[in-house]
Parts: sequence; structure tokens; C-alpha cells
Amino acid sequence: MTTKRTPDDVTILPRDLHFDMAAGSGPWLDGNMVATAVFNAMSLTFPDGERLFIDAVKAYRSEVSGKLAQDVKDFITQEAIHSREHHLLNNQIDRTKYPVAEIEAAINENIALGRSGGRFRMLMATICLEHFTAMMADLMIGLDVDGVPLFSKTDPALERLWRWHAMEETEHKAVAYDVFLESTSDWPALTRYVRRSLSMLIITRHFTENITQYAAKLLVADGYDPKDATRAVKAFLWKKPALFGKGWKVWLSWFKPGFHPWDHDNRDVMAKWKEEFTLVAAE
Repeated sequence: MTTKRTPDDVTILPRDLHFDMAAGSGPWLDGNMVATAVFNAMSLTFPDGERLFIDAVKAYRSEVSGKLAQDVKDFITQEAIHSREHHLLNNQIDRTKYPVAEIEAAINENIALGRSGGRFRMLMATICLEHFTAMMADLMIGLDVDGVPLFSKTDPALERLWRWHAMEETEHKAVAYDVFLESTSDWPALTRYVRRSLSMLIITRHFTENITQYAAKLLVADGYDPKDATRAVKAFLWKKPALFGKGWKVWLSWFKPGFHPWDHDNRDVMAKWKEEFTLVAAE
């Protein structure tokens, strides 16, 4: 059986965009404290998390060639820009009110653990977490709170920041996975399948629990009781609007033998966003 790869007509274009983060303090996401806490929690993981992704694929750069080598280069550039922009957004969070330093310390500890396992463990974490970030674009479409689309009352610059990030995560969603396939090309298919499946189960548990904990800590600083904060975050993630819950089919597809991220071909959904941001980048 031929191992799948990213289609040849899927190209990656780093867009060096800058966003005005001035509106990023307080409940910037539609005035909704829970939604803001969840997205701030995710944003806090991005700067160091995406540096881990960069280093994971960099470690294999000398072992890939052709289109994949170019995709790796462009992936690194895109992720570096994402890290920069989310660092700026995170700087808008009031550190005198919110436990940002505590959350960042926990994130750094988790990333250090991932790095301590060497380049292959870093790559496994990357392919699993890239599967989550690639789901962002689909999940941002059609999400609503009480019938009102999410981000509809958000400052336009911040709404564009998240759409741009989601679109580029979709664009490069298979790069690290293709590196994984290349680096394990001499493995038995069953060994590769078991390894990536176990990794996804472990990463899913830790990632979802961590986002819940970080967002709940932010809500407690907003005056929520700790138990109420955790319940509110879990409801947002899994029930309504179900930021994570709505992606269960795409998540589950990971466990299909022969899976490839581009089995879920959502280029048509992203086409308008891609055109918009590519034109802006060219100006």
C-alpha cells in the first residue's frame, strides 16, 4: 500500500502579518468572560508550543528533500510568525490580575518534559497537537453562543488574527505528519499505527485537561468560584458551543489505519480566507 502524502497542489505561504492587539485586554471575545478565558488559555500555550513544533521539524530537516523540504521551511516561518503575534496578544492580559506567570510556568514545564524525550518524542507531540490546531478552522465556522456567532462582536483585528492563524494551521496541517512518515518509512505499518495512536490518546488527555485548568484559573481571577469556573469551561469546550466537542469526527479519524491529515480536505472552506490574507500580505 502506498503511503499517503500531502497533495502536490497544496502549497504553504508564510504571510508576515501584524495585528493591532490594543483590544486584547478584558473580555475581548464578544464580551464573554468564559470564551475569552478559553482562547487566552490557548494563546498562552502558542509562543513556546510553536517553538517546540519548529524545533521538532528542524531536527529532521536534513533528512527530507524536494517539496517536503520546502514545506518544512515554510512551516517553520509560519509558526515563528504565529508565535510572535500571540506573544503580543498575551502581553495584553493584565498580569496584575490574572495568574499568567503561573500558567506560563506550567506550560514551560510541560514543554520541557516533551523536549527531554528527544527529537522523536517532540515530533510525536507536534503531529498530535497539529491535528488539534488544524481543527481550529472548522471549529470556528458555525460556532455560536445563544444563537450569536462567536467572534461576531469581537474587535475586527482580533477576529482576523484568529482566522488567519486557523487558516495557516489548516494550510500546513500535514507537514509535521509527512516528516513523521518519512522518518518512520522503514517501520512496519502496525508499529507506526500503534505509536501514533497511543501518542494521540496521551496528548489529547493532557492538552484538553491543561486548557481547562488554565482557562479556569483565568476565570477565578474574574471572580468565579473555582468549581463554577471549571464547569463553565468544560461546558464551553464540550457542550455549547463545544469548541472541542464539535471536532470529534475529525479527531477520531486519526485512528483510521492509513490516516493522513489531508483525508479531511477542507481547502474549499478555507479558500476565501486564504485569498483574503494572501492579498493583504502582498500589499
